[in-house]
Amino acid sequence: MLLFGAGLLLVALTLAARGAEILNGLELRTVDTRFAVRGSRPASRDIVVVEINDGTFNHLAELFPFPRGYYARVIDNLVADGARTIAVDIQFTEPSGQPQQDDELIESVRRADNVVLATTEVGPHGSTRIFGGGTGLAYSLATPADSNFPNDPGGVIRRTSLSVGGLTSFPLATAERFLGHRVAVPADAGATPWIDFHGPPGTLVRIPFWRVYDGSLPADLVRGKIVVVGASAASLGDLHATSTTGLDLMPGPEIQAEATATILDGFPLRSAPGWIDVALVLVLGLATPVLAQRLRAILALVAGAALLALFAVAAQVAFDRGWIVQVTYPLAAGLLTLGSTAALLGVSAAYERERVREAFSRFVPESVVGEVLDAADGARLGGVRRQGTVMFSDLRGFTSFAENLEPDRVIEILNRYLTEMSDAILDHGGTLVSYMGDGIMAVFGAPIDQPDHAPRALAAARSMLERLQQFNAWLRDEGLGEGFRMGIGLNSGPVMSGNVGSERRLEYTAIGDTTNTAARLEGMTKGTPHQLFVADTTRRLLDADAGLVEVGEHEVRGRQGRVRLWTVTDDPSDMSQASPSSES
Repeated sequence: MLLFGAGLLLVALTLAARGAEILNGLELRTVDTRFAVRGSRPASRDIVVVEINDGTFNHLAELFPFPRGYYARVIDNLVADGARTIAVDIQFTEPSGQPQQDDELIESVRRADNVVLATTEVGPHGSTRIFGGGTGLAYSLATPADSNFPNDPGGVIRRTSLSVGGLTSFPLATAERFLGHRVAVPADAGATPWIDFHGPPGTLVRIPFWRVYDGSLPADLVRGKIVVVGASAASLGDLHATSTTGLDLMPGPEIQAEATATILDGFPLRSAPGWIDVALVLVLGLATPVLAQRLRAILALVAGAALLALFAVAAQVAFDRGWIVQVTYPLAAGLLTLGSTAALLGVSAAYERERVREAFSRFVPESVVGEVLDAADGARLGGVRRQGTVMFSDLRGFTSFAENLEPDRVIEILNRYLTEMSDAILDHGGTLVSYMGDGIMAVFGAPIDQPDHAPRALAAARSMLERLQQFNAWLRDEGLGEGFRMGIGLNSGPVMSGNVGSERRLEYTAIGDTTNTAARLEGMTKGTPHQLFVADTTRRLLDADAGLVEVGEHEVRGRQGRVRLWTVTDDPSDMSQASPSSES
């Protein structure tokens, strides 16, 4: 629930950022990236651009603005060449100071009867001052249109307007003049539809203004098409950044032509509905936390990252098919929850590992705790099957001894004894499985594989017998009697070991026939002069000079065959002083 709760919080913050449009600038740049990935498409066959470029100035030897008779001649030549619609992205809102030139242009526009004229100044109710407005504009039969574009942050043009101040936009007016009827704008195109650019600057056919002026065009270059006339020379300042310009700039008339082509194509590029963008934030933001509750940590993180990559590909595919889905906010939500999930899982794993490390440091030497955890593939140990040696030990007569002492004193003595025996086991690489009163269960060779588990177990048993002598000497010094005897059983074979219990409490244990037999051997030392019984299975894993003597073959409860037993020849215990054996 912690992972899901953290994911839900981050998703809420992402949706709040979306509402505040904090990442909108970055989102717009992803649209530019999608154009770049899609690449250029064939230019529209219905539109060409006539550009006033640097070559025009050189050829005409004329300064800008040109006399309006130049535009009249260009319009006449375009009409003669069969242009269907002429859209002039040059403003004629003020008299030029040459009335004859002004009249010549108006007459040319009227003769053409297919001209759209641009303006950036719109008066009340969509009025303009083109050709003086009113009568002059009406006489020209031209369609006035607003040539402004909505600018995104950074002055980048990505959209077109449909109308400004009640005046139809230049691209829409051009498309409608070309079609001969009103354009039905889809509701989901919005008030400022996306321009579906065909490619970078120069993708559309561009013709120098001077060539049209000279009448040197091929006969079919403009026939039946829209011709957008405007400036492309850098000195005229009509260059702009768009979705497809990169480090370059696109001339205003080419942008107008691209926007017009977009309208003629039926607004092919549209924003996805807002609910889809919100749903994507929710899905991508919560996917990794949900996966982490069902999969292993690394698989959940890999799956979450793969889902984000798949979404990026799907967003591009959607763009190629005409839909713009938001990318920044869903990816932000996904990356935030991916990072937070990784961090929380890392902290949780570290905590769990430390918890198990602390627990296992009670069982095995500190030097091998890390190896235990690594071998167990993390902090949760599973069952393992090893070849090992199991040890059981018990202190004889301790129960009756403890009946005559205060509880605190009993615990002090028991802890001292268990500390000595535990150190003997841990010093030889054994794993303490459990304490059973004054009894001890240990295993050698599990959970860490130890090829020399049998020699380790025998060495630990000898050390325990030596430490018992020291413990007995302390008891005598304390006036607590002559001391104790103990019983130790060693048996080797397959051992199944691992953590058992619940999420709240884990206990390490070792089970199987090898364990059961070792416990039986410890019990069989009672009533014998021996404190250690070593099964033949263990003896076969020891060197010939291990210092063992055969005790004989004995019946072992729970086993069908007899077991050959051995004991050490160097038991340091003074058995003549040991207390009588009894059940502990």
